[in-house]
Amino acid sequence: MSHRVSILSSHISPVSAVMASEKEAALAAATPSDDSPTIFDKIISKEIPSNVVFEDDKVLAFRDITPQGPVHILLIPKVRDGLTGLSKAEEKHIDILGRLLYTAKLVAKQEGLAEGFRIVINDGPQGCQSVYHIHVHLIGGRQMNWPPG
Repeated sequence: MSHRVSILSSHISPVSAVMASEKEAALAAATPSDDSPTIFDKIISKEIPSNVVFEDDKVLAFRDITPQGPVHILLIPKVRDGLTGLSKAEEKHIDILGRLLYTAKLVAKQEGLAEGFRIVINDGPQGCQSVYHIHVHLIGGRQMNWPPG
């Protein structure tokens, strides 16, 4: 590694490194067919463990393994039904999309985020989506900045 790259690398914050790796993961992710299992399907089926904070018959919420704030929770529908990303939403998905946002509000309250929080839905490669199973990021516990990206 060149001296210049070494110096630049020493100035990159861990958050920047995480964001870079998220971007790389998103760009490398292939859009699966509707029936290809994702890592989230494996979390739903309990094949992969997760730190669940909320679960009902429609939604599962669990802590992100690479949190971007003191609180970073992912909310996912238990049934994908072709909803791999927000751009794939159809009229039949209205109920689950509303349910995900309402559940985010419930989880935010449960997590003590009375001062505010951010909701993020990444969509497609340029939106930094790395798992093609729609999911809502609930991030809070710190002051957010604007613009976000």
